[in-house]
Amino acid sequence: MLIWPSTVRVFLAVKHADMRRAFDGLAAIVREELGQDPLSGDLFVFRNRRGDRVKALYWDRGGLVLWYKRLEEGLFRFPDGEGGAVEVDAADLMLLLEGIELRGAKRRDRFEPRRARSPRPALLASP
Repeated sequence: MLIWPSTVRVFLAVKHADMRRAFDGLAAIVREELGQDPLSGDLFVFRNRRGDRVKALYWDRGGLVLWYKRLEEGLFRFPDGEGGAVEVDAADLMLLLEGIELRGAKRRDRFEPRRARSPRPALLASP
């Protein structure tokens, strides 16, 4: 199991990616299609065409890290979005990796301090 801090920004690529791509190929997608910096420390998650494999790319102190998961049964269900990527919380990513679809999950109200960065679209339904 992987654990990321709750402060990490997680971007799910909307389009499927070729899983033969490695560090440089996925970093190029991050730069060219998502318009982000792969060295920012943010986490970028890609899904294959069938939806049974994901790769996550992120920068960790001295270099890029690539994480890969293949399901033996079932699919990863990414939320729909416009543009190149959808931003989700680290907790939402863990739900996706466990096979829980975000569209049907309900999130209870929690305190969130005001942030300077732009707000994310709400993917989880509030009660």
